[in-house]
Amino acid sequence: MNFFISTAYAMAGQPGTGSGQQASWYTTLAPLIIIFAIFYFLMIRPQQKQQKKHREMLGAMRKGDRVITRGGIHGIIYGMNENTVTVEVSDNVKIKFSREAIAAIQPQN
Repeated sequence: MNFFISTAYAMAGQPGTGSGQQASWYTTLAPLIIIFAIFYFLMIRPQQKQQKKHREMLGAMRKGDRVITRGGIHGIIYGMNENTVTVEVSDNVKIKFSREAIAAIQPQN
């Protein structure tokens, strides 16, 4: 019986230090940094690249380009100014859109 008591005292550790060692701040912060890095490379960075590509596409638009709007309307750019684009969708039917509403430029055939 005396053997079990001494074993229990040996497993208890030093008095005043708790049941184990305290983790350092960087070992507790490391998982958060890893999770942020994963989110950055899987979600944030691809979204930034897509936005940059879209801005470049909007800057390269010219009168006469065939475009598709975010709403799915196909047409030809009739006129443009700084914030809006006028798209001709049929003979003598022109619709004015915000520049950001243009989703894609169709390649010329």
